Amino acid sequence: MRVYDFAEMSMKFERHTSAENVQFLLLSDDWTKSVHLQNNRSIEFHNQGGVQYNTRIPRFGRDLAYHYPSCDLYIAAAGDEVYRLNLEQGKFLNSLEVETAGEGVNCIDICPAHQLIGLGTEGGTVEFWDPRVRSRVGVLDVMTTEESGDSVTALAYRLDGLNLAVGTHSGQTLLYDLRSPRAYLRKDQGYGLPMKKISWLESQTGSDNARVLSADSKIIKIWSTLDGTPFTSIEPPLDINDVCPVPNTGLVFVANEGTPMHTYYIPELGPAPRWCSFLDNLTEEMEENPAQTTYDNYKFVTRKELAALGLDKLVGTNVVKTYMHGFFIDVRLYEQARLVANPFAYEEYREKKILEKIEKERESRIRTSAAQQFKVNKNLAARLQERERLAATKGKEAAEVCRLIVIMLIVECQSQCCFGRRSFQGCIHES
Repeated sequence: MRVYDFAEMSMKFERHTSAENVQFLLLSDDWTKSVHLQNNRSIEFHNQGGVQYNTRIPRFGRDLAYHYPSCDLYIAAAGDEVYRLNLEQGKFLNSLEVETAGEGVNCIDICPAHQLIGLGTEGGTVEFWDPRVRSRVGVLDVMTTEESGDSVTALAYRLDGLNLAVGTHSGQTLLYDLRSPRAYLRKDQGYGLPMKKISWLESQTGSDNARVLSADSKIIKIWSTLDGTPFTSIEPPLDINDVCPVPNTGLVFVANEGTPMHTYYIPELGPAPRWCSFLDNLTEEMEENPAQTTYDNYKFVTRKELAALGLDKLVGTNVVKTYMHGFFIDVRLYEQARLVANPFAYEEYREKKILEKIEKERESRIRTSAAQQFKVNKNLAARLQERERLAATKGKEAAEVCRLIVIMLIVECQSQCCFGRRSFQGCIHES
């Protein structure tokens, strides 16, 4: 658990717990009071000094929600019960009996407008409970015939109290009006992964054209609530665990499987927070000095390579762009020209790869070195090897001497033939 001070732009402190945190909530306006749901069926309450109190629940918890008017802490867990812990009395009260829970309740959310509690279940339903009478007031079935068995994994109420966003296990996001049992908009995340987080991004101008942020473990998408038109998408390099957009700003925090937390700033969503107002200045500087065009789908070639492909006549056109000491050419045109210029390029490439693979396999064979070849009578083996080396050296020297003698005899025979004493073949035969 790490707490950061925005005023100082640094980490305030770091605290370790005995088990992994599944979910946590801040109970006060600042960071001094928090509750942590852990994966060992325990609930820890922290204050400024550390752990203040620890209690356990009968089943493994999945989500937390705090009802401020009644001081009730609702714990969604495996099974058909939602546990209710009253922090004013300091004891557990009667649990909420969920009829359509299936294997458990995955998520829980409380509407800030009318305090209606929404429970997303494993059975593919959303149950609405009124905390004033602690009874069920409605059930929303989000399953369809083609999505039988699809469970609810994320919930998010809009601030107006009339709209609800539901995320499913199959990567679907559905928008509901609480006055109708049918979704007025459906958005597919595209990867088929369970939804991790859904947030409503209210419009700064006060219009109804709000946006929804939906995230699974792979990608974050922001889209319009009117027709589902995509606004932007963010795909971090690591798996996503949670997403936290700062209200009324364009700053988005992304908790992932890596050590650093990823932070993204989208100016069109809103201004930067007061504690990092320098982001607006950086944005203005980037708009004043736009970056040069990056050729993503182009390949850089030299003039010699361009002539070898037979495309040197295209210099000066929009197809071939001059850049530094060469040219940028479209990748598709480059591939086609390369195939025309050398139709056997693939066969050559294939043979080259086969030879490389064969050489690699040969190098991987186990070979014994000379030092490891003899383990007994090493001295005797060394003397024998030295004797063989000397014999080979003497043999080479004798062969060299014989070669020189033959050369001298040939030269002598040639000199006698030049004076007419005898024929060259006779000299060689005599020698």
